[in-house]
Amino acid sequence: MAADLERALQSVSDGVREIVLDSPFARALAPDHLRDATLLYPASGGKHLRSALLLWSCGALGGDPQAALPAAAAVELYHTWTLAHDDIIDRDDLRRGGPSLHAAFRERAAELDAADPAHYGLSVAILAGDVQHAWAIELLAGLADRGPDPALVLRLVRDLEGPVLRAIAEGETRDLQFAHQPVEAVSEDDILAMIACKTGALFAFAAAAGGAVARGALDEDPQVAALRDFGRLAAIAFQLRDDVLGITGAEEQLGKPIGSDIREGKRTTILRRAWIHASPDEREVLSRALGRHDADPAAAAAATEVLLRLGGVEHTEALARDHLHRALQRLDALPAGRHRDLLHALAAAMMDRSR
Repeated sequence: MAADLERALQSVSDGVREIVLDSPFARALAPDHLRDATLLYPASGGKHLRSALLLWSCGALGGDPQAALPAAAAVELYHTWTLAHDDIIDRDDLRRGGPSLHAAFRERAAELDAADPAHYGLSVAILAGDVQHAWAIELLAGLADRGPDPALVLRLVRDLEGPVLRAIAEGETRDLQFAHQPVEAVSEDDILAMIACKTGALFAFAAAAGGAVARGALDEDPQVAALRDFGRLAAIAFQLRDDVLGITGAEEQLGKPIGSDIREGKRTTILRRAWIHASPDEREVLSRALGRHDADPAAAAAATEVLLRLGGVEHTEALARDHLHRALQRLDALPAGRHRDLLHALAAAMMDRSR
């Protein structure tokens, strides 16, 4: 199944990239910095997990994944604008193994002899994210040209721009606020609810939208509801695993700086578990790096060692496995077939981030 999954993911990636990179919208973008910024992340690869989730959910309920391809590209672009803004909020200069959008255009500011390169990079990244957002909605609206009922397409647009966007913004804001609260004041349930919003909302939408394209309805079908639950739970498992890799992985594996979550003061389940079991001296070690953007590598490494020693990683991995198990149970409601098998394999692969 692993080889079949790889081939299927590559097919999804090729289809999405063709729509995004070879399109009148992209060719019309100007000036060149805005065009290049808007296309930087789509051209750099990415896993296209949300796109695959949408297309295979459509296939699992008997629909034609090709008819849903514009929606899959829309979801990918929607995810991309959130990355552009998230990298600014988190002050991350690395994304997908290369410069983040604002970092890349901080450097390209020299082409204009800009007086404030950092501000120019941030400004271009915000504008590119805005364009990606609008482009995603244009693509999703174009789904009606492939056969789905325009009323359903309008409902998908309203869902994405209403409840989904509110949830993403809520999750991002709570993530920011948690970093300014005492670690012990943020419960594990608070953290999981934040992840369900920030990461889970778009995954859940992608799965439900794919099912809705197949069935012609977003709300009334219990199998579409099962897909929505599957997407949300799989996303939480994915994010928990991502948090683990932020502590234990390699920079080239994660695509962003290792230790950035510690320096940002992110309230993860790893940190919370370790903090409540830490001695005063161990909390002092954690505090030397936690929320300190200027923490040196030695301080970050010492904090990481405490997190590992106190069982935060093992606890979070167990939480991730539990959410994955619950996600896979939702697939039992779907008809047996290749696309259900692909969804099962995709969820499992989202937990195996070693490749």
